[in-house]
Amino acid sequence: MATTITLRSAIDGFEFTALHAEPEGARQGGVIVIQEIFGLDSYVAEDVARWAALGFEVIAPSMFDRQEKGFIAGHDEHGFAVGRQYAQANGAENPVADVQACVDALKAKGPVFLVGYCYGGTVAWRAAATVQGLAAVSSYYGSGVAGLANLTPLCPVICHFGRKDQHIPADQVAETLQKAHPDVPVYIYENSGHGFNNDGRPDSNLEDAQLARKRTLDLFRGNSGR
Repeated sequence: MATTITLRSAIDGFEFTALHAEPEGARQGGVIVIQEIFGLDSYVAEDVARWAALGFEVIAPSMFDRQEKGFIAGHDEHGFAVGRQYAQANGAENPVADVQACVDALKAKGPVFLVGYCYGGTVAWRAAATVQGLAAVSSYYGSGVAGLANLTPLCPVICHFGRKDQHIPADQVAETLQKAHPDVPVYIYENSGHGFNNDGRPDSNLEDAQLARKRTLDLFRGNSGR
């Protein structure tokens, strides 16, 4: 069961909250889960539990604590608007610094991995290129990833996009990424739209979510140093 912890940002000493779960069974490493724009909602809590059940110690930072402590939004027009506002206000440096604090909290115990969704998918890509100590990163449907293709990952990365995503032109993004980083696998899920991993969203696709999670788990296990 996840508990709430407090961590201190690596950039400005800001204290932010995070969900934390201990691994079930033999420890496989640490996983940092980066939220969508809706905060640490039930989907994030469920994802934390899933990774913990697979043997990972998990930290999911509350990325918008600087804007509103404990922010959680509904998947409605107001929630989208506020979430986007907070994402923009949070900038680029704050998320990276907070991810670094999460890595620092986990790294003494073994390899540290990161998975991010939507907003978190973009943060994941940036973190892969700027955060020290990550062993591997899995980025799900990050709308800003293509615009950050100039960044060079410091660790293995995979990316996931839905062919039917109304917000992200999957083929264009894949072409941009593969031109800049031919060694980065970009997976396109033909029957999925945006947010296909989130079973609380209309575009949820269980089959593709399971496949993407398997690929992510294979990535993590393949870069565990074991």
